[in-house]
Amino acid sequence: MSEIVNVSRRDFLRTGLLAGGGLVLGLHLPSLAPARPPEAREEPFALNAFVRIGPDDSVTVLVNHSEMGQGPYTSVPMLVAEELDADWSKVRFAAAPVAAVYNHTVYGVQMTGGSTSTWTEWERVRKAGAAARAMLIAAAAAEWGVEPATCGTEPGRVVHAASGRRIPYGRLAEKAADLKPPEHFALKDPKDFRIVGRSTHRLDTPDKVNGGAVFGLDVQLPGMLVALVARPPVLGGKVKSFNADRARAVPGVRHVLQIPRGIAVVADGFWPAKKGREALEVDWDDGPLSGLDSRAQLEHYAELAKQPGVAARKVGDAAEALRKADRTFEAEYDLPYLAHAPMEPLNCVADVRADRCEVWVGTQFQTGDRDAAAQESGLKPEQVTLHTTLLGGGFGRRAVLDGHFVREAVQISRAVGAPVKVIWTREDDTRGGYYRPRAYHAVRAALDASGAPAAWEHHVVVQSFLVGTPFAMLIKDGVDMTAVEGAADLPYAIPNIRVDWHQAPEGVPTQWWRSVGHSHTAFVVETLIDELAHAAGKDPLEFRRGLLGEHPRVRRVLEFVAEKAGWGRPTPPGRGRGIAVHESFGSYAAHVAEVSVSEAGKVRVHRVVAAIDCGPVVNPDTILAQLEGGTAFGLTAALHGEISFENGRVKQRNFHDYPLLRMHEMPVVEPYIVPSTDRMGGVGEPGVPSVAPALANAIFAACGKRLRRLPIRAADLKSA
Repeated sequence: MSEIVNVSRRDFLRTGLLAGGGLVLGLHLPSLAPARPPEAREEPFALNAFVRIGPDDSVTVLVNHSEMGQGPYTSVPMLVAEELDADWSKVRFAAAPVAAVYNHTVYGVQMTGGSTSTWTEWERVRKAGAAARAMLIAAAAAEWGVEPATCGTEPGRVVHAASGRRIPYGRLAEKAADLKPPEHFALKDPKDFRIVGRSTHRLDTPDKVNGGAVFGLDVQLPGMLVALVARPPVLGGKVKSFNADRARAVPGVRHVLQIPRGIAVVADGFWPAKKGREALEVDWDDGPLSGLDSRAQLEHYAELAKQPGVAARKVGDAAEALRKADRTFEAEYDLPYLAHAPMEPLNCVADVRADRCEVWVGTQFQTGDRDAAAQESGLKPEQVTLHTTLLGGGFGRRAVLDGHFVREAVQISRAVGAPVKVIWTREDDTRGGYYRPRAYHAVRAALDASGAPAAWEHHVVVQSFLVGTPFAMLIKDGVDMTAVEGAADLPYAIPNIRVDWHQAPEGVPTQWWRSVGHSHTAFVVETLIDELAHAAGKDPLEFRRGLLGEHPRVRRVLEFVAEKAGWGRPTPPGRGRGIAVHESFGSYAAHVAEVSVSEAGKVRVHRVVAAIDCGPVVNPDTILAQLEGGTAFGLTAALHGEISFENGRVKQRNFHDYPLLRMHEMPVVEPYIVPSTDRMGGVGEPGVPSVAPALANAIFAACGKRLRRLPIRAADLKSA
């Protein structure tokens, strides 16, 4: 392995000793520990794929999900430590290597996404902890010459109550690692938990505070070069020709070479690479998107919505019910492309040698990126070692299906014969990245004579980013479920429903963005439901409650957030209050927003109350933090987020014209967890979808104007 100059004290990059192996859940948890030479006796001992115990009593949990702020480097160790009966002060984490044993239990590859990091490991890693505890007990029993059944544990130690003897885990680890993992062991009853369910300080916080944490941008290797890539100004464009004479003349520039996605300038550091790239002379073929214009695209999407779509849901006869209805409502919604805008721009370090390849990257898709590196290096996957660093934000951007930012680094390193760090600037990713798809919704709804919803006809026009990828399994009966999720499964009791998907033309690179399809469908569903409530002369909360008889968890979180927000009580003068609820990723979230709108149309968000029912809770602190962060993320998109095109080019460049929510705009956020023992769901994404509709509904309550497009524009709200 190449020497790492900048490493964290957690030393999570050094996980190579655990490559390979297999794990059959519910049957056995095999050890991945190799034969240990005498000189390696001070190394931690691997009791199974997830648990290592050191002679110093330290417990290191290998975490197979990426840490990008959502907390798996703490929640997964908490699950293991609970069943292991570990001393929490001795628990550490390490990023798992890429191996089949760490594959996602649902998706079948090693990755982080879909708000699944905790609930998919709820049983698996608890079993790993319980199995390790049983092995430690067996090792102690053998040393004492007693039956394992007469032994128990206390935090960090095996105890024999009859004799009062105790042995710390560190002294037993070597013997335990040589034992056969047990086939049968019991998991704790949740009522006996002492770690899980309690607010716990995150294990990754100290190194993030003291500078010891290693993100992708922090990785430094001896002899490493830095590369920036000149990419086409129009997405999908190609290089026709280029002149690199001026670029090569920049001091510090070592190489200029063409790669499939553009021209790479390789230099001693970032600034000479940047200056060299600026000096390049490139003649581009703009390709098929050269005429892309956001205004014309909107007109095209509106026409597509009038054409026959693929039915994602059909209940009753919506068209006939609309024809006969007493009152009908029509609305068209436009939601733009959105950038992910993580705080740490994309980057990747690759070191390609004749017989091996090492990659250091903040990734959400370890298996795909490892395989991409193998393809580009001409090596076998087992010859590639991928080290997962901390991610300075992901939101889906680092779960790319084509591995493009890893491929670039491997291509360049292989070509120049040295370790290379490829860095994307903020402008690179804003103008040439992958986006949340633009979505256009055309909806017709009807109320009957009693004011109850009688029909709902919903046309969704949006791209698919799954066609032709390993995740095409999410396309069912011709419908990309990520395009219509949150619309096709709306929970309200409406007797006649039709939801259609109209596939928009491909071309603009798109992929999942925090909360995926729910990020646009929730806005449409929850603002129109609110509009129907007012048209029916009913309170928006009561109107929703009356339609949720078959969805008690949705109703429960709705009632919970309303109570916490003081729904029904007068708002401060000049303010409006709005509510929204949405189910996504197995969890149920709701928001109540309080806002004011100036005569100039400026929106001020004063207070947001958020609640989530995610089932059993591992670390309450993480959940509350994700609700707060999800609220800020949702407000950013609603108030500011937009990627637009003119002459095929992205108009936005950096945070000055693609702004994030600023400190002075951040409202008071009151997050709550709904107590629940129902099925566990996700947390990282469900706190986003209901933010924008709650905000829009509050704006209506404040000034009487309905919003049909995002981001919110002052011109749409300005007083006449």
